[in-house]
Amino acid sequence: MFARYDRMAKQFSRAGKEIAIAVKKGGPDPNTNPMLRRVIQNAKGFNMPKDRIEAAIKNALGKDTSNYDEVLYEGYAPHGIAILVVTATDNTTRTVANVRSHFTKGGGSLGNSGSVSFLFKQTGVFKLKPEGLNMEDMELELIDYGLDEVGEDSEGNIIVRCSFQDFGSMQKALEEKGITPISSEIEWLPLNTVQISEAQAEDVFKLIARVEEDDDVQQVFHNMG
Repeated sequence: MFARYDRMAKQFSRAGKEIAIAVKKGGPDPNTNPMLRRVIQNAKGFNMPKDRIEAAIKNALGKDTSNYDEVLYEGYAPHGIAILVVTATDNTTRTVANVRSHFTKGGGSLGNSGSVSFLFKQTGVFKLKPEGLNMEDMELELIDYGLDEVGEDSEGNIIVRCSFQDFGSMQKALEEKGITPISSEIEWLPLNTVQISEAQAEDVFKLIARVEEDDDVQQVFHNMG
């Protein structure tokens, strides 16, 4: 139970920072700010209360609120596994020191910008409820908006992928078709994966868990097979 609440608290914290970044970039009105609209949809997807969302938008407009910036950190976990860490921080000095410490204590090493990101590609990922949707029809309808592939996840949800550059047009296309995603994210997918043993994978997951516990960390990606 405590793990579930910890996860929920982390999700709410992440959404709050994403809302602050979105408001800073495009204003507080989701009708005219596609980034904010997407973040609000994601927050609703994991049941963030409406009043919490509205409070986060209001806080983002306050003079004394923290200004968060998205910063990407790159490095290696044990056994040569590449790691990308997406952060939202109001103090990069603190964040880089903490992330470096997490890598070192986890048996990895933090690298310079560009040291591992070339092993990944940025992609847009939309998770949709399957009710009333047909994957073959969606493939035909979305191909002109930058669709890369349509598939299913382990829970039966429809997953739509597009390139990073086509994220905005895909979001707009889904909205125009009256489809509200469960979530829509920018993810880093590995171009190739590295196969390691279960024991080695456990070392990597320990480092990832350590990094994910940091308050400034939003997402962690790896190229483990």
